[in-house]
Order: sequence, then structure tokens, then C-alpha cells
Amino acid sequence: MRTVCFHENGEPADVLRLETAPVPEPGPGRIRVAVHACGLAPADWALCRGLFPGSLPRGIGCDVSGIVDAVGPGVTDVAVGDRVFGTADFAGQPSAGAAERAVLDHWFAVPEGLDLIRAAALPMALSTASWHLARLGLAVNSTVLINGAGTTIGYAAVQIAIIRGARVIATAGQTYAEQLRDLGATVVGYGEGLAERVKALGVGQVDLAFDTAPPNGALPALVEIVGGDPKRVLTCSDLAAAAELGVRDTFHEDPAKRTDGELFGVFPEFAQLAAEGRFTVPVAATFPLADWRKALEISLTGRARGKLLLLPACAG
Repeated sequence: MRTVCFHENGEPADVLRLETAPVPEPGPGRIRVAVHACGLAPADWALCRGLFPGSLPRGIGCDVSGIVDAVGPGVTDVAVGDRVFGTADFAGQPSAGAAERAVLDHWFAVPEGLDLIRAAALPMALSTASWHLARLGLAVNSTVLINGAGTTIGYAAVQIAIIRGARVIATAGQTYAEQLRDLGATVVGYGEGLAERVKALGVGQVDLAFDTAPPNGALPALVEIVGGDPKRVLTCSDLAAAAELGVRDTFHEDPAKRTDGELFGVFPEFAQLAAEGRFTVPVAATFPLADWRKALEISLTGRARGKLLLLPACAG
């Protein structure tokens, strides 16, 4: 089968290549799918550079949708031919989702009404956004600021927070500003003067802030916006500034709390909402597997403006 993988760590453009590899076999508690769509994310490039080091070669592409074509020992909840979406077993296999076949370690049925492209856009954005909001302590009637609401994680977080009954202030550029307003968020521009713009909204106390934007110097303003308490701010991106300011960050949250239930328990609920048109992760573009480098180049600009998906079954 064809797969995009790396045999050494380094810059993704230098170490990744499209090659032929054996079709992986699903072990106990795993399934294999014929991949229809695979989502790419900045986390893939971090893996290439050495995040979570492990045996090589390794593949990229965590978010996957496809048709089950093999099940491992102990798996009883799916059958060959089922439509599923989920996460590739990137740590346990020499290939991952950016391949014609992929082994999944977590999977869920794709509900009627949800196509496989939109399903593949869900996993990372949904799990990351929902887990961080839960760790922040999001509650009904609380007010939360989502910084970087135009990112896939930020866009998902806005919707989750609104569905959970919170009031949302979203920082975003013009690409998704109108859509975010339509969802029910109050939208403000990002950049210098953010704290003053939020204060001018007259919305009262902002309880929490979730930072999903690429590092842009916004954390001091977010701390000011939530009343000066850095522990009411959580970032999944600006780890260096978080350490300086005492802001919470993804990698220093209690690992014991990162259970499968917390990370993936919301998937059936939000997949159904997506099938009903009530939840979405924006898709910016799709590419045949052979055009993976084009997707990489767009992703590395930091301006993809939505999920980038590879379609291994497409010609190319």
C-alpha cells in the first residue's frame, strides 16, 4: 500500500516521503480500515520533529474515516464493511492515517447523514476542544473567551461551549467571523488592544479563556480579561509564554485526567450533531494522497483556514 511516513526525525518537508509499505495487521483491540479521508494537523509536523519519540519508521495523520476491512482479536462492536471514524494508532504502527490502509485505536460509527470527509475532520479538533473546556471547568451560564476561534480547535470549542450553555466571546479574523456570529458567539478582532475591546463589549465578568491560536503574544491580555488569574486561562499552543505567566497549558495538566472517556466520550454525541448539521469542523481543502506535499506547504503557512484532508482512495 502507499503511505506517507518518516524514517528519521527532522523538518517534515525533509524527512517525509510517499512510499510503498506492507498493509498493517490489526492487533488485539484494534481495527483496520480502507482509508477514505485523513486529516492533517500541526501535531503531525511536531511528530516529525521528535514529539513523543518512538520506533521508526512512523506515519502521519491521526484523524481518519473509512470502511472497516479487518478487525483484531477482542473487537466485537464493528464488522467488516462498517463506516467509522476515529484515530490512527500512530504510536504502534510504522504507518498511520495518511495511507491506503490504517489501523485505528479508537473508532466510532459514522451516523447516517454524515459523509466520510466531514467525519474525518472531527477527531482531533473535537477531542482537543472538549477536553480543554472540561479541564477549564466550563459550566452553564459561564462566559468563556476562545482565542483563535478561526482555528479548527477554536471553531469546535465555540460550538461545544454554546451547546453546553455557556456564553462565548470569540477572537477571529474575517474568514469565519460571520459564521461564528451565526453560531451565537460575540466576535472581536485579535491582536493588540484585545483586553480593551473585550471590556468595551460590556458583557461583564469573563470567567475563563481558552487559547487555541498560534503563539501571538495574547496570553497577557487573556489573563487581564479573566480578572488577573492565570489559572483561569488554558493554552494548547503558547507553551513558552504560559510558563512565564503561570498560565495553564496542555502538557502540564494532570495526565491522570486524560482518560479515554474524557478524550473520546463526546464523539457519538457530536458526530450525531454533525450529521444533523448542528456541529462542524471547517474543511479548507482535500488532496489526493500523492499531493500530500501541497497540503504540507499550506499547513506550514499557519493559514490553512480549516482542516486539510488527504483522500487516499482518489487517483493521484
